[in-house]
Amino acid sequence: MTTANLPQGAGAVRSIVPRPERPNDYTQLAAEIRGSGLLRRRYGYYWTKLIAVPLAYAGCFVLFLWVGNSWWQLAVAAVVAFVFTQTAFLGHDAAHRQIFRSGRWNDWISLILGGLFIGMSYGWWQHKHTRHHANPNREGYDPDIELPVISFTPEQARRRRPWPLPWVLSHQGTFFFPILFLEGISLHASSVRRVFGREPVARRPVEIVFLMVRLLGYLGILFLMLPPGKAGAFLGIQLGLFGFYMGMSFAPNHKGMPLVPKNMRLDFLRRQVMMSRNIRGSWILDFAMGGLNYQIEHHLFPSMPRPHLRRAAPMVRDYCVARDVPYIETGLLQSYGIVLRYINRVGLGEKDPFACPMLERRQSI
Repeated sequence: MTTANLPQGAGAVRSIVPRPERPNDYTQLAAEIRGSGLLRRRYGYYWTKLIAVPLAYAGCFVLFLWVGNSWWQLAVAAVVAFVFTQTAFLGHDAAHRQIFRSGRWNDWISLILGGLFIGMSYGWWQHKHTRHHANPNREGYDPDIELPVISFTPEQARRRRPWPLPWVLSHQGTFFFPILFLEGISLHASSVRRVFGREPVARRPVEIVFLMVRLLGYLGILFLMLPPGKAGAFLGIQLGLFGFYMGMSFAPNHKGMPLVPKNMRLDFLRRQVMMSRNIRGSWILDFAMGGLNYQIEHHLFPSMPRPHLRRAAPMVRDYCVARDVPYIETGLLQSYGIVLRYINRVGLGEKDPFACPMLERRQSI
């Protein structure tokens, strides 16, 4: 058995020799977490947030009216983008059953926040995100590493694509963050395409009504109350910053972590921990990233309420260290550097840029 090396810069742990997988490892950890009370609901926390959402939207509308026909509306657009993203984080919590015990209540909160407040289809997102949680960074299974304009695996980089995509991919590290400004448009477009398409969507009529009220109502307010140029600029700033904020919050979580070959199987604990990355920071970062900076704990316990993730992290870290399971955490800026270096290496055609340490270990036995 040889040492399995992690990607350089991926975190404080540089190399380990993992012990043989034990399927009951996760069961033991789950029992400890459950016994600590960290899976209990936080109704006061979430009701406060749920009440704050319509108040925040009302505040944005009042600010919009107060500023009026002025280019200062571009600053209002930035505020609106921040509020939309924070609402999306809350919808994410509801979709993972973090808010209520009732699945029906969580579903309806997700539908209302997603469709009526943000303009995103809950059904489309749930289908995509469930597949990601089941197989993070697994080739052929994780939709988050299957994007049309960014390659995350050597196989994707070698695909034949129409010009200028090959040139863009060879410089994708340079374009990665600017491309995130288009993510807001992509999220709305994917949602509309899904609910009006042939693929199954639960509560399709409700989704269609919510999306149309939100999207058409929002556009109507902008273009009725502002000149076309200012309304278009407002919309561009809001969509761009919304997409950028969302992308910057999700990108550090798995990008640049080891990829899992399509035919490889891992036990649940290692599958979730080894392909995820935590971001160190204060409660301010917890708020700014909607708790997504505790990606390891979130993947292990998706229904754990957001405010409990910080408390669970030391327990999970100690448990993983005791079992020689790589537990990776970095600073926020360091994580972005890792992501950029990784996708640059893929775009330049480097083979196997970040090998999976578990695969290396198995091949060496």
